Amino acid sequence: MEQLSWAAVGRVAASCGPGQASRTHAGQVLAAGEARTRHAGRPGQREGDVMPADMAALAGDLAAETAVTRDLVAGLDQAGWHTPTPAAGWDIADQIGHLAYFDEIAVCSAVRPEAFHTALAEAQAAGGIDPDAIAARFRGRSGAQLLAWFDAARAELLGTFAGLDPRARLPWFGPAMSAASALTARLMETWAHTQDIADALGVSREPTRRLRHVAHIGVGARAFSYAVRGKTQPPGPVRVELTAPDGALWAWGPAEAEDRITGPALDFCLLVTQRRHRDDLALAIDGPAATEWMAITQAFAGAPGPGRPPAKRQARAK
Repeated sequence: MEQLSWAAVGRVAASCGPGQASRTHAGQVLAAGEARTRHAGRPGQREGDVMPADMAALAGDLAAETAVTRDLVAGLDQAGWHTPTPAAGWDIADQIGHLAYFDEIAVCSAVRPEAFHTALAEAQAAGGIDPDAIAARFRGRSGAQLLAWFDAARAELLGTFAGLDPRARLPWFGPAMSAASALTARLMETWAHTQDIADALGVSREPTRRLRHVAHIGVGARAFSYAVRGKTQPPGPVRVELTAPDGALWAWGPAEAEDRITGPALDFCLLVTQRRHRDDLALAIDGPAATEWMAITQAFAGAPGPGRPPAKRQARAK
């Protein structure tokens, strides 16, 4: 993905009409090479491969994930909003501003694609990303202001996308996405950034069936994980078999593949969003292709992420 000037990215929001989208910093979410590819009807594939493109259902899942996020932050005092998160240099306020900003940008891409394209061209011409500088521009806002912005931006996102054709192509900072992919990506980003907030507050979230959306993006992002590092993806397939929170099996890839990844869906999602190191997870990773992929896996767009250090190593360092 091309590097963008975050000052210019702010103009994307401004060009899309009124609102508060220019107030905060950004973070792109991968279309995952159109990871929403449906495989219904292929023999030997199971539930994980089949992602229904029901926009109302997707919006409902995102609304449920949003409620989890909101519950974590709604009762915070101002000091609580500035609790550092595991993302270096970011506090809880930064995480919420991040989500609100890109909700508004996503709505713009859906309802005013021409304005989005025009402003994006300016952003691409400007060059260079400095998300930390963008975050600094909005750190004077109170937690209450950020939460009100997030509530309004998320409501507009849900209302807009629920009525879209799931196959509609929407522009984005990377490749164009289907509307279904774009909304699923918002869910993935919400889940990942809420994990940072939960970690900052020292609380655990109950895993749900909504993890299937995050896992599906993670599987579809295999090629991107290589491309963003200038690597060539090995040609062989990888079988992914994950145990859902309710005990069901979610599976992707041919059953006969020699390379395999198995384990809890939660652990896979934590790894592909780079919220945990693989040494801290209960995933069985077998075969050279699977091992290499999981060492560089990245479900979000942008520069290669460093991932998180192993918790055990951190504990020894202390």
